[in-house]
Amino acid sequence: MILTVTPNPSLDRTYELPSLDRGRVLRAAGDRIDPGGKGVNVSRAAAAAGVPTTAVLPLGGAPGVLLAELLGGQGVNVTAVSIAGQTRSNISLAEPDGTLTKINATGPKLTPQESGLLLDTVRTSRADASWIAGCGSLPGGLAPDWYADLVAAARTAGVRVALDASGPALRAALSAGPDVIKPDTSQLAASVGRPVSTLGEAVRAAQELHALGAGAVLASLGRNGLLLVGEQGVCHATTEPAEPAGAVRGTAGAGDAAALAGFLIAGGDGPGALRSALAHGAAAGRLPGSVMPAPSDLRPDQVRIARDLPLDLPLADPGTP
Repeated sequence: MILTVTPNPSLDRTYELPSLDRGRVLRAAGDRIDPGGKGVNVSRAAAAAGVPTTAVLPLGGAPGVLLAELLGGQGVNVTAVSIAGQTRSNISLAEPDGTLTKINATGPKLTPQESGLLLDTVRTSRADASWIAGCGSLPGGLAPDWYADLVAAARTAGVRVALDASGPALRAALSAGPDVIKPDTSQLAASVGRPVSTLGEAVRAAQELHALGAGAVLASLGRNGLLLVGEQGVCHATTEPAEPAGAVRGTAGAGDAAALAGFLIAGGDGPGALRSALAHGAAAGRLPGSVMPAPSDLRPDQVRIARDLPLDLPLADPGTP
């Protein structure tokens, strides 16, 4: 069972537009509403694969009620922490050429009591979990070391923990020893304080984070695939043929969450899990909005795993600190 923790979940509304013309009234060619937040999407991807999953969420207001209902309809067990504030709503504007404009709301500020209750709820819900995945931004009211406390609690209980966070929250959690972290190139660059523009620079940045306490680093490299750095060395996964830019319909966050879910579903270690991660992430990119892939959407036969890496390969989506 995969237990996810999303401190700042959302409702994600996606509108498909022929073009984005500022200052005009636009008519959407299609629209949808999905449960949102990286941890939420990890749970949705796990449920789509038939893996039991529980999402621990702070929820408030009518958006929180709708979010829980949507997740329940997708086979995700929801453990809600009631908060006084209102769950946020995000908006994505998708154009036919793959350009995506996303507007993320800040979200509610949690009180000290709500913050403590959220962590306590994870402790009481973890009994059957094989993985705890803490994902996404921290809302107002949660200290940067909140994820470090989550990691420590999971490790004390003997449960493996994955973390998809950034900035001070990620750096604070490294010393607690998460089993897996899931940065993208920008997060890699910010964590080491220098640009990451080639595959070799991404490898060196991931090795530094591994040395600082991460058991493994599963890094998203955009159209350049996924990188895995850990005790078993370095592996790089790409798809063949590569997805054309215009084929990408899903949000980048959905692809990252699906990749993490695929990695955990396949055991969270080694080349086999890396193959599953990229198959799930690429499939999410082909689906609209933040739709999570079912097993029939996956193309694992198109994933290539390499240990002999072209370190001077320029990254299509470089990161800057």
